[in-house]
Amino acid sequence: MSNSRFIYLLILAMFLWGGGWSALKILTYDLPLEVIVFWRFFIMSLSFLPILFLIKKPLILNVSTLKFVAGSSVLNIAFMVSSFLGIKYGFAGGAGVVITTLSPVMTFLLVAIIFKKRLQNLQYFGLFLGVIGGAVLLELNHISLFLNGSNIYFLLCAIIWAGVTVLSQHSHKHIHPIHYSFLISIVATVVTFVYAFGLDFDLLSVLNQGTKFWISLIYLAVFGQSIATTIFFMASGKLGSEKTSSYMFLVPVFALLIAWVVLDEAVQIHILVGGAISLAAVYFINKKSVSKG
Repeated sequence: MSNSRFIYLLILAMFLWGGGWSALKILTYDLPLEVIVFWRFFIMSLSFLPILFLIKKPLILNVSTLKFVAGSSVLNIAFMVSSFLGIKYGFAGGAGVVITTLSPVMTFLLVAIIFKKRLQNLQYFGLFLGVIGGAVLLELNHISLFLNGSNIYFLLCAIIWAGVTVLSQHSHKHIHPIHYSFLISIVATVVTFVYAFGLDFDLLSVLNQGTKFWISLIYLAVFGQSIATTIFFMASGKLGSEKTSSYMFLVPVFALLIAWVVLDEAVQIHILVGGAISLAAVYFINKKSVSKG
């Protein structure tokens, strides 16, 4: 497949990711969190089966692999719970901007702290912009709104996803990314089933839901996760991780646009301003200084 086709597929993947926030918002209307989280991971696991058949790579498990899978499964469940609660009380478009733009900043900060990485001046400037952009996005000038509203969940999502990203990057030494995502969804399915079943939630209540609910659930689990993630991993191998990651800047744009069209959400000024500052922060954090001489 040519590079240009991979670029078109990447844009499609970013669109699918952006639409996932609106789909999740629709799912928060009728059923409990525990039911939605289980079915999301269950359908996601099933959707990976044809993908695993197509890539035809042997699944190799060892102690190191299982450690990464276990850690990422816990973080993925925590991310799903936090994003559900945030979107239930907040805006889908806002979630797509806040989480997507703050996660790379949090990831870089986490790596710098854990691995004691020395930073360049441009990166310090990027982190400074990230703090400013985050403050605007999270409306920290209204601390009571932040503590009692959805933004605290969105911030938690960004921090959790930073942990997921770090684990994922190091897991590539031990396991294929598709296998990694599949195993995470399997473990998360089992854990969320045991939890929901143990607390006597009616997991079959989804069968009473209408077409809009099922479209949203299938979109979130299959198109917004399995298909989009697979495209992203394939493009990384063809175009390189740096170029592929740059397309993630499209996710906030698509998230806002889709939320406006599907949910009739108004675009908030502080989201646009804070998102723009945070995107600039990610640019400077990832920009390499040119050495002289």
